[in-house]
Amino acid sequence: MISVDRYLADCLAAVGPLPVESVPLRAARDRVLASDVASPIALPGFDNSSMDGFAVRAADLPGVPVTLPVSGESAAGGPAPGRLPEGTAMRIMTGAPLPDGADAVVPVEWTGGWEDGAIVRVDRAPEAGSHVRRAGEDVDVGERVLTAGTVLTSRHVALLAAVGYADVPVHRAPRVAVLSSGSELVPPGVPLGAGQIHDSNGYGLATAAEALGARAIYLGIVRDDASSVRTALSQAARRADLVLTSGGVSAGVYDTVKEVLGGLGTVRFEKVAMQPGMPQGFGTIDDVPIFTLPGNPVSSMVSFEVFVRPVLLALAGVRDPASAPTVVAIADRQWRSPENRRQFARAVLLPGVEGGRPRVRPVGAQGSHLVADLAAATCLAVVPEGIGTVGVGDELVCLPLSEADAWPDSSAASE
Repeated sequence: MISVDRYLADCLAAVGPLPVESVPLRAARDRVLASDVASPIALPGFDNSSMDGFAVRAADLPGVPVTLPVSGESAAGGPAPGRLPEGTAMRIMTGAPLPDGADAVVPVEWTGGWEDGAIVRVDRAPEAGSHVRRAGEDVDVGERVLTAGTVLTSRHVALLAAVGYADVPVHRAPRVAVLSSGSELVPPGVPLGAGQIHDSNGYGLATAAEALGARAIYLGIVRDDASSVRTALSQAARRADLVLTSGGVSAGVYDTVKEVLGGLGTVRFEKVAMQPGMPQGFGTIDDVPIFTLPGNPVSSMVSFEVFVRPVLLALAGVRDPASAPTVVAIADRQWRSPENRRQFARAVLLPGVEGGRPRVRPVGAQGSHLVADLAAATCLAVVPEGIGTVGVGDELVCLPLSEADAWPDSSAASE
């Protein structure tokens, strides 16, 4: 039996980032930056006002109130305002260029007595630099603003737009072919016959891949005969950067995926010291990486979170694909765990006591067929090898199943 860490390391060692392409900025969200980005401009590009008001020299306001003649106006997007004559004020709008010679802005709320634009009374004096945005205070020309391997969010897209990028170099989004193995499977929406079940794995795995920015190709159900499986696997490898199968990898008579791949490609079948998800397979077919995941729906989805997710992130170009967001929580129930395996218990994160660390509570009976319990879970509570019983108050590292799940909602907790 192989450890979880060793198996994951072997999987990651077999893959690398996909080729680079340039995409329009509007299509860049959730893609992974392929190279460092330096700004060709400064932000701000010029000294400007952070308030509507009047540009002044602070030295011209030794005491207040004081009345100053208004020498002109500076508007955002308007012509350059020129130089501010000594002893005067210039009306200025938010974002407008600061006139030469000015070193502060008096907000309009600090003024009064403005008559026909000719004079303004200043009731409160600003210090030098007040309400002024200096050129380059956010970003200097040539400054690196983003590094390769960054997963681009809308915040990053806004920054790239601000420094003038219309297109951005990213790694190609992985194409993931998903197929489900089993003669007992029928698609959702088809009435069930005797001994049949709906294919939940194919839909779960495809949408999980899409949630990571991959392009999922759902290839449907493959019956338990060697010829069908061989044809389906070859077609999947031609269309994808990663192939995911579920089912047919245990020790049963009809575990055809394992039978076919035993003589095809480089797939190794392992017993991984984990619960759920012990039977695993990984390798290549026609030089395309392939995961053969267990058929039980919970085992399949947990295997995706533990092994497939990091490999997909590596293909996409993420810097540290094995580093997943985690939450340390306190067990508020006792439960059993197999001592010789790492348990990934379906659980929910609950608010902590008096603002402390969140609590974690297992969901259901932890059977690998209990898909409703998986849907109710918000995290996988990781119980290390060597622990047979989780006690109340024990600290556990938890893997949130979504970004929102990392923040327990007290309104959703049932006591």
